[in-house]
Amino acid sequence: MAGAAGHGGGHSPLVQFEIKEIVPLKLGGIDISFTNSSLMMVIAVALTAGFFLIGMRRGALVPGRWQSAAELTYEFVAGLFRDTVGHEGRRYFPAVFTLFMFILVGNLLGMVPYSFTFTSHIIVTFAMAAVVFVGVTILGFAKHGLHFFSFFVPPGSPVWMWPLLIPIEIISYLSRPISLSVRLFANMLAGHTLLKVIAGFIAMLGVAGVLPLALVVALTGLEILIAFLQAYVFTILTCLYINDALHLH
Repeated sequence: MAGAAGHGGGHSPLVQFEIKEIVPLKLGGIDISFTNSSLMMVIAVALTAGFFLIGMRRGALVPGRWQSAAELTYEFVAGLFRDTVGHEGRRYFPAVFTLFMFILVGNLLGMVPYSFTFTSHIIVTFAMAAVVFVGVTILGFAKHGLHFFSFFVPPGSPVWMWPLLIPIEIISYLSRPISLSVRLFANMLAGHTLLKVIAGFIAMLGVAGVLPLALVVALTGLEILIAFLQAYVFTILTCLYINDALHLH
């Protein structure tokens, strides 16, 4: 559970989500300070890179534990990508794999006490979703040109229904980055808030705090599962969007 650092951390479960400056920076009047969120992102990238560098440094025929973990992680995402996008989109796999690992490690880092969950901020999740949305849209136009607009016409639908269906399809398409970002942000925010609220009762109840302690342990296990699940959901939806851009419907 992401701990609440600073004053008042024991009183509000939302203090743990506060952005705090570590190195104040200004560029042309724009605040680009290095914050606790920035720090955790850097740590997430470093841990991911370290995990694969250590795991694959030998490339043994009979893999050890680290190499097995690295290979299993890679094969899991690669299998997911093949099943949803196919071999035609394999050039986009590195971006999807990087996205999965960044979200997964970020979610798991947030489970460390007194850390910070950067995926609990809508600005972070929306930025990732916006990059996916813009990238997929550019891919669609690059591959199909103006024929990409046929994506908004449901196949087999009668022409007289197009004035109704096309606006619905356009709104659905434009809502992708919103739904993609809100799903991840809301799950991380709600889960950590609930853990903090229940954990606050442990010290207050004394001996009777055994029950909320057991509940916190159970919820922590659930949150770890959700951390994996949300990274998986974000990744599989990204794969489906790429598949739509490549093949249209």
